[in-house]
Amino acid sequence: MFVRRGPGLVGMAARTAVVAGTATAVSGKVARKQQSKYAEQDAEHVQQQAAAPAQGGGEPDYVAELQQLAKLKEQGIITEEEFEAKKKQALGI
Repeated sequence: MFVRRGPGLVGMAARTAVVAGTATAVSGKVARKQQSKYAEQDAEHVQQQAAAPAQGGGEPDYVAELQQLAKLKEQGIITEEEFEAKKKQALGI
């Protein structure tokens, strides 16, 4: 008489397929999570690098400051005298 001891060849193949499929799904989820995490870190790094020259470039941006003062003068927010005083202050004269 023949006695079967395990799930057989087809059962083992099915179990292997389920285990492999589960492992693939889990590893795919982990990979997507890591990619998302690294993408966020890259974006933060890019923002920090873009902000670094604007913050601590050492030398002030005289042109931008003078343009801003000129706009304020044109809008009537500051007077001609205030504009000249701020311009001299910005240029260190």
